[in-house]
Amino acid sequence: MWGAAGWSGSPPRLQLPMLTLKPDECRVLGVLIEKALTTPQQYPLTLNSLTNGCNQKNCRLPLTDLDEDRVFDAVDSLRAKGLVREAMLSGSRVAKFRHIAREALAVETPALVVLAELMLRGPQTAGELRGNASRMHPIESLDALQAVLTGLVKHEPPMVRELAGGHARRYAQLLCPDLHSLDEPAHAGGREAPVRAEAGTGGPGTPSLARRVETLEQEVLALREAVRKLAGAAGSSADV
Repeated sequence: MWGAAGWSGSPPRLQLPMLTLKPDECRVLGVLIEKALTTPQQYPLTLNSLTNGCNQKNCRLPLTDLDEDRVFDAVDSLRAKGLVREAMLSGSRVAKFRHIAREALAVETPALVVLAELMLRGPQTAGELRGNASRMHPIESLDALQAVLTGLVKHEPPMVRELAGGHARRYAQLLCPDLHSLDEPAHAGGREAPVRAEAGTGGPGTPSLARRVETLEQEVLALREAVRKLAGAAGSSADV
């Protein structure tokens, strides 16, 4: 409030407008974030590479069959929203695109990769998110992942919300709230099936059980990723 000495209170907190994305925009933005970190030697992406990334069969839910016209329309819309730019590369005759989501959303890299995973695969538990997002950027522990989720939930406006129900807490992104069904089981789209409680181990809603489930999911995903890396180093194309 104003007094004799001027303004004596804290300035009002401004509520930033909620950024809303369409499904195609979410897929394109998620792919750009993912490829920037997993295949930096091929980044920025051409329209053809971006389309292939949108339609790839692994790490995606739902699967899509977008053509280049739809992908370009999504890129054009993301450019208008300040999330994507065309990259001007010396000697290149083909247009390439890169994201500027970190700056536009004002988030750090761990939060950015969590958002990308939620856009690309839908609602996940903390254990699933840690295992999946760590392929883009290391997340040292479940506690570190939980701190990232808490920051996204409390962000103004919120970018993530916790879903009610279930024996393990799941989280969904809010940039495009209707992108995924919130009722899909945790193993949909190739994710690990949730570990079910055996009789006598406690009710499915107890915090200790949820923590054990998340820990087991994280360990399984970490082991799968380690096997993939070993297979890749050995030149194996086996599906693990």
